[in-house]
Amino acid sequence: MNADIAPATAPQAAPARHFTIRLSATPRGARLARHLAAEQLHTWGWPYDSDASHTATLLVAELATNAALHGRVRGRDFRLRLTLHPADPALRIEVTDPRPDRRPPTPGDLPAPSPESDSGRGLVLVEALSTHWGTTGNDPYTKTVWCEVALW
Repeated sequence: MNADIAPATAPQAAPARHFTIRLSATPRGARLARHLAAEQLHTWGWPYDSDASHTATLLVAELATNAALHGRVRGRDFRLRLTLHPADPALRIEVTDPRPDRRPPTPGDLPAPSPESDSGRGLVLVEALSTHWGTTGNDPYTKTVWCEVALW
């Protein structure tokens, strides 16, 4: 018996996956961002106890905390957006806040944190753990601090 066989085609790259949520610009909102990122990564196939999940959730926690502390405007939220590129695999983390006037230093120009200070190390961690990071401003009302991390 003869059967028609479909010609082989080149495999398609897996489409990017997205997760977006708005959260209150408070310590509670930053903590929730970390938990939701861990849950989303688990859903996408990176278990809670994996190194990739630990690294990504730490980066989310740092960027969300900065949005709650330095990008806060009373009555306005921040937005967390995760974009998974499964072909690489790589994760892009974006945190958008309503303070375009308060931009962090550019990558490579971070001042060394003071040994006596209890804070000021968040972006140093972001720079050390991510493959790329930066800031964009798409409109006059917000800024987005983003980073990318390899998940292998």
